[in-house]
Amino acid sequence: MDSDHNPENVFNVLVASDVHLGYGEKDPIRGDDSFNTFEEILQLADQREVDLILLGGDLFHDNKPSPQCIHRCMTLLRRYCLGDRPVAVEFLSDQAENFQHCMNPVVNYEDPNLNISIPVYSIHGNHDDPSGFGRVATLDLLSASGLINYFGKWTDLTQIHISPLLLQKGTSRLAIYGLSYIKDERLSRLFRDRKVTMLRPKEYVEDWFNILVLHQNRVMRGPNNYLPEKAIDKFVDLVIWGHEHECRVEPELNPEQGFYVIQPGSPVATSLCEGEAVEKFVTIVNIHKKEFKVEKIKLKTVRPFVMDSLNLSNCTLNRTDGLLSDEVQLYLTERVEDLIRRSQDQLTGHRKQPTLPLIRLRV
Repeated sequence: MDSDHNPENVFNVLVASDVHLGYGEKDPIRGDDSFNTFEEILQLADQREVDLILLGGDLFHDNKPSPQCIHRCMTLLRRYCLGDRPVAVEFLSDQAENFQHCMNPVVNYEDPNLNISIPVYSIHGNHDDPSGFGRVATLDLLSASGLINYFGKWTDLTQIHISPLLLQKGTSRLAIYGLSYIKDERLSRLFRDRKVTMLRPKEYVEDWFNILVLHQNRVMRGPNNYLPEKAIDKFVDLVIWGHEHECRVEPELNPEQGFYVIQPGSPVATSLCEGEAVEKFVTIVNIHKKEFKVEKIKLKTVRPFVMDSLNLSNCTLNRTDGLLSDEVQLYLTERVEDLIRRSQDQLTGHRKQPTLPLIRLRV
């Protein structure tokens, strides 16, 4: 996409996913990690004056987060997403259709009782899905309070018709399709039986830039336990793929389907695995008509995490008269200390970045 386009015609969309607010919140060391990084993401959105924030599910780590977790989330959203800066995006689609599951089916920045400067749109994931009496999700609470535009929630799982959010900024038109988490086996069956339909706009059909945001297994974990990319309609231009925690924000082209995939990953490590040990970024997607480009921004508040693997049979130990177990312990201690030294390279100097690293040596 050319950089000289009129800014009045360019959507600026900050994309993130799998924030997992409240993960380890009772841990005296790691309890603030998810909140610090979520605040950094919101600060970036505010500083860059983006048009909207698009979240790919699992904003919360639990579907019944603690009152403290909800309170901290709402406080951050109020601090960074409410304000007098006008929203330069026109909402064109039927809001009663897009937000039919909401108590107040109105996009929040058009609510006369609210002053929104950055609208946040989110689907739910497998961690923060609706549950319990009334099938109410925590995102429903944030929606009722006007802090988030919750879309892509389905109550009828026998037939799914995805009606897009239709947005316009100047001469650019953006259609956002939301598919909140559905168990992979069920969703696979729905796609197989052609029970999933993505509805297209009636006007200017070929002029819309089409984004699909979803939260499913991307990696094959069984024949029916993932969503194959070939199941997604070819008219889609960009897929925002939540749920997978490895950060892969460079757009990846699917040559058969013709669309690109951005996998935001998780900004907080919820498991000590290789996919979590990569650098963490958020992405600002700039969209002009049918073209887009991405700007990836490295997050500075992420706790350092270094992981390595070791096969002892390939190691040369300094055998002495001591026990072999003592030699192994000494060798492993040296390797762990080396990993700790390597973790210092991940320090950014941000005042809210934790300095105590996560270290895993797989033996």
